[in-house]
Amino acid sequence: MVRRPVAWVAAIVLFVEAVGIALLNWFLGVVVDRQDMSLAGLDSDTMSVSSKVGGLVFGLYFALCGVAALLVAVRNRAPGVFGRVLLISAAVVHGLLGAFTVGLAGWGAFAFMMVVLGLIVFTLLAFGPATGPAGAAPEDGDGGADGANGGTGGAPVAAPPAPSAS
Repeated sequence: MVRRPVAWVAAIVLFVEAVGIALLNWFLGVVVDRQDMSLAGLDSDTMSVSSKVGGLVFGLYFALCGVAALLVAVRNRAPGVFGRVLLISAAVVHGLLGAFTVGLAGWGAFAFMMVVLGLIVFTLLAFGPATGPAGAAPEDGDGGADGANGGTGGAPVAAPPAPSAS
C-alpha cells in the first residue's frame, strides 16, 4: 500500500524543512546584524536575535511535526490526538505559507508548499480512523432506548421516499 511510503516522505520533508527554516532565519539574523541598521527605531541586535530565535522555534516545530509523521510511518497507524493536532496545524501553516510564498518567492516555492501540504493531508486521511457513513447507528443498533445520541429507540429507520419523475 502507498500510505506508509507517503508518511515516510512527509516525515523526511518536514525534517529537511525544519533544518532549512532554521538555517534561513539564522542567515537572515546574521545579515541584519552585519548591516547594523535600524528599522523604525528597532535595535539591529534585537532584530537579529529575534530572527535567530524565531527560526529555531519554527525549526523545532517542524521537527516535532516530522516526528509525528515518522511515528505514523513506523507504527503504520493513525497518530494520537497530539500528533493529529500537530499535523493539522502543519497543514494549515503550509497552506498559509503557500499563499504568501507565491507573491514573495514565486510559483516554484508555492508548488513545493502545496506538495508538502498534500503529503501531510494524505498522511492524515490515509491513517484516519475508520468511520462509517454519517448517521450510522452504533454497533448495538439502537443508539439508546430513549432515542438519545441519534438513536431511534429501537424503531426501524424508514428509507427516504424515492424522487418522482413528474
